[in-house]
Order: sequence, then C-alpha cells, then structure tokens
Amino acid sequence: MTLDPRTLEGAITRQHEREPFSGVVSVRERGEVVVERAFGLAHRAERIPNTTTTRFGIASGTKTLTAIAVAQLVERGRLAFDAPLADCVDAPLPHFHPGVTLHHLLTHSAGMPDYFDEAVMDDYEALWRERPMYRFRSPSDFLPLFAHLPMKAAPGTTWAYNNAGYVLLGLAVERAAGVPFIDYVEEHVLRACGMASSGFFPLDRLPGGTARGYLPTEDGGWRTNAYAVPIVGGADGGAFTTAGDLAALWDALLGHRLVGEATLARMLTPYWRTDPERDDGHYGYGLWIRQRDGRPRSYAMVGEDPGVACSSTYFPDSGILCSLLGNTVDASWAMLGAIAPILADA
Repeated sequence: MTLDPRTLEGAITRQHEREPFSGVVSVRERGEVVVERAFGLAHRAERIPNTTTTRFGIASGTKTLTAIAVAQLVERGRLAFDAPLADCVDAPLPHFHPGVTLHHLLTHSAGMPDYFDEAVMDDYEALWRERPMYRFRSPSDFLPLFAHLPMKAAPGTTWAYNNAGYVLLGLAVERAAGVPFIDYVEEHVLRACGMASSGFFPLDRLPGGTARGYLPTEDGGWRTNAYAVPIVGGADGGAFTTAGDLAALWDALLGHRLVGEATLARMLTPYWRTDPERDDGHYGYGLWIRQRDGRPRSYAMVGEDPGVACSSTYFPDSGILCSLLGNTVDASWAMLGAIAPILADA
C-alpha cells in the first residue's frame, strides 16, 4: 500500500476542524479501505448522524450511469453512438440540427440549448420557483424547458456542459429499452454490479439511512433542499448511493462486467478539453478525465446540486479510489481539496 492512513486521517481531521464537513470520505487502494470516515448529520431535526453506509444524492454523478446505460444498449444493437438524435427519440425538437448524434450528447458537444446553462446561470433552485419541482418525474417532463429553443452552435464544434443533452439520452434509453429510464438503470446498472443501497428515491419518500441535503439560510440556520431539486432524479442527475456502492460500480465498470473492453475504452477516451486555461482536463462519456503527458491520470464522476456534493475519482496508475459524498456543498469541496494532493502524489 502506497498511502499512509495516518497522513490521510490527519489531513481530513484538520480540514474538518477548519470547516466542518457533513458527509463521507472514503479512500480505497486496490480494493482495500485505507480511510473511511463520516461526519455531520443525515437528518438535522432528528439529530441522526451520517455513517459510512449512509446514502447520499450524487447530482450529476448520475450522468455516468446514463452513459453506461447508453453504452450497454449500443452493445446490444439497440442504439449507435453515431446515430442521429432524431432516430433515437420521438420528442419534437423543431430547431435542433439534424447532425446531432448520441456521441455529441454524451460528450457535451451537441451545441444544443440547455434548460439550465451552467455557463451563465448559477442558481439551480431558481428553476423551480415558477415550475413545481414535484412535476418533474421523467425525462419527458423536462422537454418544455428547452425543446423549442434554437441551437447555440453546430454539433461537434465546441464543448459546453449540457444537462438537457443527458435528458435526451434518457429518452433514447427509454425508447431503445422499452421501459422507463429509471427502471432500466436500476436493473441493468445498479443491480448488475451489486449497488444494493442505491436508487432513484423520491424526495418525499426517502428510505431510511438516506441523508437529506441542506442549504444555509440568511439567519445562519439551515433548510433542506426539498424544493431546490426535482422530486425524482433522472438521466442528468439525482440518483442516491453510498461510498461502498460507488466502489462496486467502479469495480464492475473497470472489470468489464457492465460494458465490454472496447466500449469501455470509448467511454474513457478524452474527447474534449473542458477548460481552455488548463490542458489536463477532458471529458469522455459521462466521465471527467485528467491527463498527464498524454496519459490518463484520473477518471471521475462529479456532481453538485443545492445541498449535494459528489466526487468519485479513480486513479488508474495507483489503483486508488476516492469517493466524497456530502449533504452540504462548500465544505465538501474544501475537504476534497485538502486530500487531493496526497492522492495525486501516491
């Protein structure tokens, strides 16, 4: 083992003392747990603590699950990465370029409009002030937010993170599989790799052992994120999972038990640079990729919503997996920043 548990423990403890973190930090090396700690409360009103087996929302980390679902259906001959979007969904998209493909959607390079454009919008919660969040239960429910909008760029010409593109991928999965998106992912992804504690849980019916997401209020208190995100997660975000289940997901994905070797290689290809100021950040199919000297340094599923923070990063050279799940936001990223240098040097 290359990681020193005491070094990690010390960094985690010091950061928590500086800025109290609420969630779970799990670091494993080649399948063995190095450090796994839980902090804060899963349910503040009832004073129920987070534990290492608590379920947390993963926001856009769900896009990795969507990409896997699409890849599986490609392997089964029901979809094709280069298939035109119009051949894969039945939704009316009057202004969309006919050249948009599933590959473009998977890599955020379709040039299409978004229902929440993270380049110019920063308040996801504001979307639901005039649109009741309890009505958003399936991919088709999101269509009125963007289907009528014009293209922003020609497909394949630029990279721009796009949530609506993954909503459309969810519709493609539903049409190809003949079942609701959530049903397909729960059976063919979550259950297929033993993620027994994971699922798409409605916010008004969260099962036991699930952390509620929390937002700070102006008076120094807290409120839940119950009205800040759609009531049920979908193809672009909102699933719930545990640190242990994330380890099972990576093990199954990298072990070719979810998709074959050639398909996985395609998912892990760094297609687009994600930051013009840095040359190491790229995006594959539902995964963020860091490179060093042309070699993959890490693969990550990442998500953030109001009251939700998720980062699960695998380092292929060292076999290290670091998963951080938080039910508050700011302290989560500070905690990740405190331990990232230790992992990068391993």
